[in-house]
Amino acid sequence: MYNIKTFNAIAPVGLADFTHNYQINNEHTQPDGYIIRSVDLHHHQWPTSLKAIARAGAGFNNIPLASATNNGIAVFTTPGSNANAVKELVIGMLIAASRNLFTATTYAANNSGADISLRTENDKTQFNGSELINKHLAVIGVGHVGSLVANAALSLGMQVIGYDPFLSADAAWQISTDVKRADSLATALENADYVTVHVPKNEHTLNLIDADALTHLKDNTILLNFARAGIVDNSAILTALNAKQLKLYLTDFGEEALLNRDDVIITPHLGGSTLEAEVNGARQAAHTLMTFLETGNVINSVNLPNMQVPFNSDYRLTIIHENIPNMVGQITTYLAQHNINIEGMANNARGAVAYTIIDINKTLLLPKDKILATLMAIPAIYRVRLLDNPK
Repeated sequence: MYNIKTFNAIAPVGLADFTHNYQINNEHTQPDGYIIRSVDLHHHQWPTSLKAIARAGAGFNNIPLASATNNGIAVFTTPGSNANAVKELVIGMLIAASRNLFTATTYAANNSGADISLRTENDKTQFNGSELINKHLAVIGVGHVGSLVANAALSLGMQVIGYDPFLSADAAWQISTDVKRADSLATALENADYVTVHVPKNEHTLNLIDADALTHLKDNTILLNFARAGIVDNSAILTALNAKQLKLYLTDFGEEALLNRDDVIITPHLGGSTLEAEVNGARQAAHTLMTFLETGNVINSVNLPNMQVPFNSDYRLTIIHENIPNMVGQITTYLAQHNINIEGMANNARGAVAYTIIDINKTLLLPKDKILATLMAIPAIYRVRLLDNPK
């Protein structure tokens, strides 16, 4: 029986996908896995039993990856689970911004009286907007969300250019061939009427849209950030807004300096806040945890290399360790010395962290606890698990 602990509101429909081998128990002191959303774990004390964390969403800045890895905890996200929700919000904001709906609805809500119809007819020209058709949209980051936004904008008649230096082959298949591809951020920005950002937050994308990037925009560009706080430099944004270089900034991430401005529209982190996205995230998180806990296979991890190895043997060793020389050699030497036959092996690395899967036969001459304890005693190993084939 595996014990799962949840944080935040996790959709019950998704949790129902767990099989009878799993128990959702938020009072359990030694859980095997967490499913979380936005809870901040940076000062969290890890239970020794915890083997995996699945974040129902694409971001993971609320999880201290180094600490989790050092404690042998695999960390997963659910990329794409809320992609459609974010896409629909971005398209809605593009339309609302182009038609000045925010100021227009505020005006209408604050007008009353017998002559309201006459005044509305006289005043409505101040809210004249423009149509999106044939306007230029720059999509910065064309992964799960960006590709959907790009394709949807094309269907509205926009001219779309995408920029993504980290575009994977899988993501490339999702993008219409009608989306032009820029070879630099500057090229993507220079003719844009609208810019929308959809990159993950990491050391490469922090303040990606900064003062230098904004110099490539033409006047009166509209910028949207529904990806992550920190990707856009808000101080540079304020300077560009004050200079009328930017016409409007729409973001899902509020900050004190952005408040009370007519040229800034802030939504309260609504990107993935739909019933459907919450269910998708919970379901994907549940299946990711079950796969890892039962087979050791790694899908959509952010601290371990992705590995999917068929589990055909009776037992499987999974080992999280440092990516340094002779680690695999030490492990296999120990197994050979104790006549433990290796039927299959896979090893891969993600930066400084490596993951090894070793399938062994049913001849175990040593107690399982002794095998685990001896392997854990090898320096630079974070966690060892010995799994029975769930077949």
